[in-house]
Amino acid sequence: MAARPMTGMAMPPPQTGMRTAMGTALGTAMGGGGLAGYGGVREGKNTEMIYTMIRDGRYHDAIPVLSSKLMEFPSSRAAASLLAYCYYYVSDYQNALQMYERLMKMCPEVDEYKLYYAQSLFKAGLYEPALKACQNVADSPELATRVLSLQAAIKYEQDDLMNTKALIDQLPPEEADTLINQACVIFKEAGQPNADAQLYEKARLMLQEAMSKIGFQAEIAYAIGLCHYQQKQYGPALKLIAEIIERGVREHPELSVGSQTEGIDVRSVGNSLVLQETALIEAFNLKAAIEYQMKNYEAAQEALSDMPPRSEEELDPVSLHNTALMHMEAEPASGFKKLNFLISNPPFPPETFVNLMLLYCKHQYYDLAADVLAENAHLTFNFLTPELYEFLDATLMVQTAPEEAYRKFDDLSKKHIANLRSLTKNIQDARLQRDQEQIRRWLKQYDEALEKYIPVLMSQAKIYWDMEHYPMVEKIFRQSAEFCSEHEVWVLNVAHVFFLQETKFREAIRYYEPTVKKYAQNILGVPAIVLANLCVAYIMTSQNEEAEELMRRVEREEEKGDPDRQTFHLCIINLVIGTLYCAKGNFEFGISRVMKSLEPYHKKLGTDTWFYAKRAFLALADTLAKHMIMLKDATFSEILAFLDAVDSHGKNIPTKVQDHPDKPIDTARCNVSFEARTMKKMFLKLRG
Repeated sequence: MAARPMTGMAMPPPQTGMRTAMGTALGTAMGGGGLAGYGGVREGKNTEMIYTMIRDGRYHDAIPVLSSKLMEFPSSRAAASLLAYCYYYVSDYQNALQMYERLMKMCPEVDEYKLYYAQSLFKAGLYEPALKACQNVADSPELATRVLSLQAAIKYEQDDLMNTKALIDQLPPEEADTLINQACVIFKEAGQPNADAQLYEKARLMLQEAMSKIGFQAEIAYAIGLCHYQQKQYGPALKLIAEIIERGVREHPELSVGSQTEGIDVRSVGNSLVLQETALIEAFNLKAAIEYQMKNYEAAQEALSDMPPRSEEELDPVSLHNTALMHMEAEPASGFKKLNFLISNPPFPPETFVNLMLLYCKHQYYDLAADVLAENAHLTFNFLTPELYEFLDATLMVQTAPEEAYRKFDDLSKKHIANLRSLTKNIQDARLQRDQEQIRRWLKQYDEALEKYIPVLMSQAKIYWDMEHYPMVEKIFRQSAEFCSEHEVWVLNVAHVFFLQETKFREAIRYYEPTVKKYAQNILGVPAIVLANLCVAYIMTSQNEEAEELMRRVEREEEKGDPDRQTFHLCIINLVIGTLYCAKGNFEFGISRVMKSLEPYHKKLGTDTWFYAKRAFLALADTLAKHMIMLKDATFSEILAFLDAVDSHGKNIPTKVQDHPDKPIDTARCNVSFEARTMKKMFLKLRG
């Protein structure tokens, strides 16, 4: 059953937040001092080499050279200034802070160093010390505008929007940076509960105006794309993303965009200034988020792998979050580790805490979810809406007090239904007034409200589903038909309920068929279990021709695909049919169907398919051990040959996936080959 809200991809705010002092100042000031006149670093080739490295953005190469020069000439202001600058632009803010502290002692009269020290504190996430450091340069008239920008950025990161706006109002109103900062504030206001839906559009228009003043800048184009994304205008957002990526690839081929997707082993490009200026990381994250929302999960994974290559230690919080989320099915333990690391090391994307909780619940680690919830009360207050907190509270209670959990879900359902009824009335009123704009607005809100209600309804029904009390589940679904009857999740789960009652196969067919017809041009877009259940329902109602035709369609579609790619639809259909016959006692036909389902082995044998196949063999072994049936010698020979084939193909296929970070898997025993050999030994004994 689909039971939980969809986890969300994370995106950074516009640019890296606000426009701040360091954005332009360091680019020209070079950390407050050039090389000439300060001694210590010899003029000539060393100077030329260092400047060339910095000009080309090769800060990692410049750092060891400058460090050795600073050890040689400890009083060199130029070396310390350039080293601080390089540390800053490789995001090593702790070392940048040490260098600027040294420079402030060396040159107490230079206010720029005090400003850069405050800026480094801000970038290190030390907001209160950064505000205090700003006071040291508050009286400098030359730096007044840059100090105000930095103070506004700090307040913005602290979510103190009132003081942020007050500081921005003191900046020159005609400058593009001021417009950008105002747009950032409006963007953040738009994300607050009950905010005006038009605020995202207002922020977008301000960013568009700023870009018309200063020309195309990747980070502003990204911010405009993000405003489109928040308004679900995916087309314009993808167009801007494509332009950012195209410019980045054309102007900076050294960033190796797409090399990871193509399987080329490339060195990390690091977090260089060039990479930041291209906004490629932000653009690929936004593209992944759009594809994820559109349920194009493979395209979302490809967008993340197309990013310029960086090591895991170099990933920004948003990329780390999205990587964890996109690979959660294949590598859950690694995903949980990444998400826990993020919430332990703020700042992190606001989606992180919510997604960690929902994924713990999805994987049924309710104890871990409860621990995280209890240990992070401040995060609960900041990141969970009241209704989401109530949903999680009820979900965690299912294990210990299902009756109380059901009551909580029922209370939540009543709130959602009241909201849906109110929105239905608003839609009807707008139709009577023939107000197309209002109709669109209320329909959009209705769809969003329904998406929030579906997980609550499914979780409520799942309590009885787990008890195998299917008539009660059917009753719950019937009560919600008024609002949900056209929602695909509701339709499929109603079909599952009819199917499992084993006396209502015709009703199950009536609910399964619309989904299959909807994907007539892409039959593999239908979940395999839906096709399998529909085939079984056809067989159980003596409609064998329909079942065979459906299986032929699936087989034709699989043959059209990539010959080397694993496809499981037809395999799962045959597994379900084979298991059905085994359950009815016809092991001869059932087991032969299960064995056939895994051919060819390199395309069909996987962790999940083996899990269901071996259950049929274990049921057969159990029945043989009890002398309840006799098998032909030919069938025994087929089984042994099948297990030999599985043994040869299953050495690298795990039978368990490590989804708990503290419970590693014994790979020597938990693989398909080991289990196939164990099972063969069992059948040899049974044959006698």
